[in-house]
Amino acid sequence: MSYVVATDVGGTCTDTVIVEDGRSVFIGKALSTPPDFAGGVIASIRSAADGMQADLDDIFRQTTLFVHGSTVVDNTLLERKGARTGLITTAGFEDTLLVTRGAYGRWSGLSEEGLKHPVATDRPAPLVPFGLIRGVTERVDYKGAIVRELDEAEVAEAVSYLVDERQVESVAVALLWSFANPVHEQRIRAIINAHSPATHVSLSSEIAPVPGEYERTSTTVINAYAGQVVSRYINNLQNLLTQHNYRGPVLVMQGYGGLLPAEQAAGRAVHMLECGPVAGVIGSKFLGDGMGDGNIIAADMGGTTFKVGIIQDGEIEYAREPLIDRFHYSVPKIDVASIGAGGGSLISLEQDTAAPLVGPQSAGAVPGPICYGLGGTQPTLTDVLLLLGYIDPQRFLNGAMTLDQETTVRLFREQVAEPLGLSVEQAAIGIFRVANAQVTDLIHKITVEQGLDPRDFVLHAFGGSCPMLASTFALELGVQRVIVPYTASVNCAFGLASTDVMHDYSTTLTKSAPCPVDEINAIYEPMISAARQALEQEGFSEDKMRFRQSVGFRYAMQVHEIITPVRAATPLDKAGLEQLVNDFETLYESRYGKGSAYRDAGIEMTRFRLSASGMIDRPEFAARPRAGASPDAARTGRRRIFVNGHDNLTEAGIFDFEKLLPGNIIAGPAVIHTPITTIVIQDGQHGLMDGYRNIVIEIT
Repeated sequence: MSYVVATDVGGTCTDTVIVEDGRSVFIGKALSTPPDFAGGVIASIRSAADGMQADLDDIFRQTTLFVHGSTVVDNTLLERKGARTGLITTAGFEDTLLVTRGAYGRWSGLSEEGLKHPVATDRPAPLVPFGLIRGVTERVDYKGAIVRELDEAEVAEAVSYLVDERQVESVAVALLWSFANPVHEQRIRAIINAHSPATHVSLSSEIAPVPGEYERTSTTVINAYAGQVVSRYINNLQNLLTQHNYRGPVLVMQGYGGLLPAEQAAGRAVHMLECGPVAGVIGSKFLGDGMGDGNIIAADMGGTTFKVGIIQDGEIEYAREPLIDRFHYSVPKIDVASIGAGGGSLISLEQDTAAPLVGPQSAGAVPGPICYGLGGTQPTLTDVLLLLGYIDPQRFLNGAMTLDQETTVRLFREQVAEPLGLSVEQAAIGIFRVANAQVTDLIHKITVEQGLDPRDFVLHAFGGSCPMLASTFALELGVQRVIVPYTASVNCAFGLASTDVMHDYSTTLTKSAPCPVDEINAIYEPMISAARQALEQEGFSEDKMRFRQSVGFRYAMQVHEIITPVRAATPLDKAGLEQLVNDFETLYESRYGKGSAYRDAGIEMTRFRLSASGMIDRPEFAARPRAGASPDAARTGRRRIFVNGHDNLTEAGIFDFEKLLPGNIIAGPAVIHTPITTIVIQDGQHGLMDGYRNIVIEIT
């Protein structure tokens, strides 16, 4: 017997999936434990082990692989708790990080509300203040030729100033055109290591070897700022796992959709940004592949945020310009849009208009919602869902916690209902509608505003809170089918267990298209060789390796590029290159409108990327035989809940998920209580439990 253990640390809960012998899945959940998240990891795994009636250490002894995703980098940046960081750059370019993108940088990353007041806005406060930025004499041109040698005496002086006088713990190095020739950055690292071996160093030529002076510098600074925090976190986690008798590899989720060994991940902190939500999208793709669905809206609402990603024609979308707290970064990342609306989102009233607001601030795991009884005093969306009858106060987290409904009613009435002049019930319904409107608006932005029709997609609803709202906002979107996975509340952890080890490589060169295919193939040869060597060292045989190439295209004189996957056989031939160019123009018109492509302007290839995967064995599940349609054996009673289209709470059937059988059909309005989440089926809808214990809701 062997296990794969996957844990995902969120802002409120830490989730675990244990896959036994590649077939059976056991799930666990525990509250996250900031600032020492490792404690919540062990508690979550213990929760799953208890469900298996197994000893925690015995599970670890038989675990062959531990996979992990965490919000540690996101939290470090958002809470400004990273290392004291310095920056060394080319003399004359010390202001790059502060100028950002010129005038546009002043507004980039702002919400619509922020954009309404441009005079009152400013650029985000930099992670490295101007006093910790030093320029050194050197110059490399765009072809990689050294125009002026590095002044090592200046470097030594800058290092002494930053490390000795200003006590920086981490240094980012971002020189002009270093991605074309990294020799000067490498020499600076050697000087820093000789002076202060304990100082963390991040080089732009390794972290973000791409054009875009500001984006490359910002990416390197983010990596340096969070690097030490990530390194300590991973070391602590590995030590804790060792104490519980785990001796296998630890793989860490990356934002581009792959896994890296923990030792490598510690030096590439920026790649961990939003890795948890990314894992959820990958879990949706795995489920969609098995169900024959190529177009999926993957919607995740946990305790802190609502996140959504798009899978179109079986392919996951990548972000054009990733942002974290208004800071641009330039590394590949699966596109996940998010807003601060989750179960723990605080409910407040706008000061001037008294309009109700949901989020973006969150109660998190501590103190949490009022109903948790852990010290929370301000209403949250979870409290509203309790007041609407969706959550059973006696069965929360499968009975692990009894919720305080009386205090919730009292504080919600005082802080929300009475100021609005409404009853508790009417105010809760209003808040619920506000939350649904926010969610629907976000999905509209990444579908309708991008030329996609939600009616062509299946909606996957996961996270602890999303299955309670999905049947309502799916109706507004015109989606006809909602799937709540069996692993709904821990779907990000399940995504971790269905992900591969992946290394990402890129080379920046400018070539006109078309050009001789031999030149393109020659660019990829060293990247493929390096990737093959890395995967071999990690124990992957040739038949377990997969290589995917993509090329960044743009029309001549344009700045922004479109990453276009290579669909033809590689090495490329002339026909394959022509197909690649045609694919670029198709993507261009899908993004900017029909007729916007203009080949006569000239086409350039600017970046050549390779994703190299080591294929990990996927879980393989057998469908359970279907029983009859009647769910009566799982019915536990009736309760008043909010039903869409009604102004008051309405009687609905209540069902126990554990007693449902594949083939059972539940007519709405109804509530299904699972050990890890709650599923709401609205009036006129039907929910079917399929052979894999997913709930499929048909919207009519």
